[in-house]
Amino acid sequence: MDKDPRKKICIIDGQGGGIGSTIIKRIKERFDEKVEVIALGTNAIATAQMLKARANKGASGSNAIVQTVKKADVIIGPMGIIMPHAMMGEVTGEIAEAICLSSARKVLLPLTQENIAIVGVTGLPLPQLVDELIDTHLSFLNKE
Repeated sequence: MDKDPRKKICIIDGQGGGIGSTIIKRIKERFDEKVEVIALGTNAIATAQMLKARANKGASGSNAIVQTVKKADVIIGPMGIIMPHAMMGEVTGEIAEAICLSSARKVLLPLTQENIAIVGVTGLPLPQLVDELIDTHLSFLNKE
């Protein structure tokens, strides 16, 4: 049984893991070890890159993601993580469903390679999106 009292933040990314790595670096700068950051890659390369960014632990593949998001407090990633077959097919239907069904708070960045546009979303660069993610959507972590 996991008795770690820290909030579990799952960062999910695929392909080269660049988005997830950027998010993890900023979360670690802001919260250090006050939270447990779990890198979940749709492939081993993405996971390895996120671990280099100082994730506390990591795992790769569909089953690892499906099982781990059940225990998450927060799930963070690009919008494609809730779309089956996104990220050039790396997001399986099982991954998308598990993320959507998880009771965790989901914070999605409006980045996608898919043919989808979200009305009302400005095209901010990744560093500014990550600042907003932390300042607005993870501010509750400072209160606990």
